[in-house]
Amino acid sequence: MNKRSHSIAFWAAVAVFLVAVLTMTQIVRNEYPFFAGYVILQFIALAVAWSILGGYAGYVNFGTNAFFGVGVYTAVALFKATGAPLVVQIAAAAVVGMTLGFGVGLLTLRMRGIFFSIATIALAIIIETFVMNWRFVGGAAGIQIQRPPVMAPFDSYVKMLFFVQAMLAVIAVATARYIQNSRIGRGLQALRDDELAAECTGVPTLKLKLIACMISGALISAAGAPAAMYLQYADPSSAFNLSYSVSALAMALIGGTAHWIGPVLGAILLGSTQQLLAVTISSEVNVLVLGIMLVLFVVGAPKGIIGLLRPRYRLRAGGKQ
Repeated sequence: MNKRSHSIAFWAAVAVFLVAVLTMTQIVRNEYPFFAGYVILQFIALAVAWSILGGYAGYVNFGTNAFFGVGVYTAVALFKATGAPLVVQIAAAAVVGMTLGFGVGLLTLRMRGIFFSIATIALAIIIETFVMNWRFVGGAAGIQIQRPPVMAPFDSYVKMLFFVQAMLAVIAVATARYIQNSRIGRGLQALRDDELAAECTGVPTLKLKLIACMISGALISAAGAPAAMYLQYADPSSAFNLSYSVSALAMALIGGTAHWIGPVLGAILLGSTQQLLAVTISSEVNVLVLGIMLVLFVVGAPKGIIGLLRPRYRLRAGGKQ
């Protein structure tokens, strides 16, 4: 009964959130909140997706930018070749990201610790080099994207992208929540605590890691798919920027990786701070602020924001919240 009430509360909150987002797109005329809000929602999706492998399983992944860039260029290639609508671009990016996650997982998930992290960095470099030499999508010079007409009930493409990214963030959060409360989540937690002991007790560690890598890759690539339409431009150095990996990791760690709500809180805190600094001071200080906040939380609150909230709200790593 307790589990059911938590589920009802969660989906009610999701419904209220999406209705509020949709209402905002119909009422607010200034487009800047949607430009800034899109970035924050994008980081929520990235941080939550990263935590499925990096948090639940404990495999620190620096290849977020690889999956993000693959999502961007899957959408670009599909749109240029067929003029596919945005929903098809996102679905195709998710499938490609999942396939890439499976392949990368088979090659790298037998590695542990720093060796796995280095392998994921190498992945991003390899894919970026390939895209830089792919002339169909503009190569190293990049490519301009002409947005198609906006669909009802939205009156601008940015507002539509804001709502789409809100949907992707909800899907990422709902997926992470389901995994945390399932046998997959308990298995991932077991291998994170002691992988050898988990294997000895019959936990299919490689299978679980592959599932986590595939789901994480699909969600990250799907979150990256609308980015080219958002900027109306795509180039390899931006799409595969290492800052995506650093930001996703920092947001998840600052929020806390033991519970699905942690990366959401971290992404909202850091994303909002970065957008505020970009307007008031300069976007160049974003990385500095991110680094300072990460150091402060690692030293002062190693379990993140949820580590500070857990004594009061009883958030548990395997809980039903």
